[in-house]
Amino acid sequence: MTESSSPFSWAEARTWLAGLPDGGGLNLAHEAVDRHVAEGRGTRVALRLLGRDGSATAMTYGELAELTNRFAGVLTRLGVGPGDTVFVLSPRRALVHVAVLGALKARAVACPLFSAFGPEPIAQRLHIGQAAVVVTTAELYTRKLRAALAGLERLPLVLVEGDDAPEGTVALGPLLADADARYRIPETSPEDPALLHFTSGTTGLPKGALHVHEAVVTHAATGRLVLGLRDHDVYWCTADPGWVTGTSYGIVAPLVCGVTTVVDEADFDALRWYRILDEAQITVWYTAPTAIRMLMRAGPDAATGADLHRLRFAASVGEPLGADAVQWGRSALGIEFHDNWWQTETGGIMVANRPGVAVRDGSMGLPVPGITATLLRTEEDGTLCRGDDGHPIEVRDPAESGQLALQAPWPSMFRAYLGQPERYARCFEDGWYLTGDLVRRDTDGYLWFVSRVDDVIKTAGHLIGPFEVESVLNDHPAVAESAVYGVPDPVAGSVVHAAVVLRTGSGAPDAVLRSVLAHSRSLLGAAVAPRHFVVVDELPKTRSGKIMRRLLRARELGLPDGDLSTLEPSHA
Repeated sequence: MTESSSPFSWAEARTWLAGLPDGGGLNLAHEAVDRHVAEGRGTRVALRLLGRDGSATAMTYGELAELTNRFAGVLTRLGVGPGDTVFVLSPRRALVHVAVLGALKARAVACPLFSAFGPEPIAQRLHIGQAAVVVTTAELYTRKLRAALAGLERLPLVLVEGDDAPEGTVALGPLLADADARYRIPETSPEDPALLHFTSGTTGLPKGALHVHEAVVTHAATGRLVLGLRDHDVYWCTADPGWVTGTSYGIVAPLVCGVTTVVDEADFDALRWYRILDEAQITVWYTAPTAIRMLMRAGPDAATGADLHRLRFAASVGEPLGADAVQWGRSALGIEFHDNWWQTETGGIMVANRPGVAVRDGSMGLPVPGITATLLRTEEDGTLCRGDDGHPIEVRDPAESGQLALQAPWPSMFRAYLGQPERYARCFEDGWYLTGDLVRRDTDGYLWFVSRVDDVIKTAGHLIGPFEVESVLNDHPAVAESAVYGVPDPVAGSVVHAAVVLRTGSGAPDAVLRSVLAHSRSLLGAAVAPRHFVVVDELPKTRSGKIMRRLLRARELGLPDGDLSTLEPSHA
């Protein structure tokens, strides 16, 4: 049994886009920028840019079209063309939008990098992506990029924002000034490479997931149907463009939908965020569970005086959003957060609590229009269970979890892992894309995240997903955040342990933990509730906000950070 959404076709969504003039194909940047100018929306504000220093500037679609044309012309003059990779290492500024969209106009592959990365992860990505050009700022070049380039055999051209550039780089300002503001986008096939996003596994080098220009069909459809974007909306995606969310839904989707996007250069600050929501008159907000929990920890006083009545829709992605966070949004802010799910490889939102559909607190939601999902029965070691015919077995019982699988293809589905064709092939089975996420489906088709397939804890014969335990712990009034992981045990195989971040002023830790233990046992039972708790100031997370449970387990076992190689295979 599969779960499909309402009648919809990607062919229909394709008709919402213009295509290049004279039958020239489909180019992502044309749909995001030039189309609006051609259709008379050139004076509409595309970007509202907020600087760290409190400055605020606006850029219209017409101005963005001109700058991206100039950048595309610069690349063409430098000999950068189809298939060459242009990396962008920059804070959240207009430079990112100009470079990414300009590269796409030139049919180069665009890859934004997270500006908080150190030299090593930058160097790894430049090497894997065979960088032709890196666009950056003088400050980031001096602090990070110069060291990253030192270990590369093939050195890319470095273009630096502004009129002056450090030795060994080229100033971008004069090149843009000399370039023609008119640029004709070459004929572009929907299957031409467009975006490169990196995703890190638990071990080894990051994987480069390659997406094509046809991805814009998914971005346009989900921008409208999942985020509910309408003409004249003011939209804010808090994700950094160095992550897939910050590109797909911080750059592409809002521009394709023709709305005004707020871009904030500063780091998280609760007071600043409430002020932006109020003063920028945000109508649609897309953020992450980590940020929501940081707002929860800041307390209700941080929102005092902020007028949020214009905010029509708020969504969350990155990690599962627990029911407690959804309930906090309603009670503290009058906002209902709509969780959704997708991956770097999917390129766009696949499962969501959509506008007009009832939110089920803690659920991922329903498959979005155009996406068919199923659950496949999975063995304890993560391999698929197969029937007598050799095909995977679909899960039909709402009480049973299974690996979430999506029927391929869809427009934004990744087309390759760079240099790893066999790894790419292993992501698919019988026409299904295997997500690696263990999920439960209720009788109404709503999907509920359980864990990553390789995060499941087996204790005394029970299979336990960390998220279901964390959801109960986070519901305790003294717990701000928690992470659950398995620790090897000679009798039970593994036992459940938990790290918790306590709310300020919650009381003496020992007494609070006794209360949390009793709370978890009463709701989960003694077999599932954590056996041991540790209080931490903060949970270790990836740069994109995902909890590093393996790191917590390694630390507790006295291993080097993240190194589980000394464990027996059955425990690792």
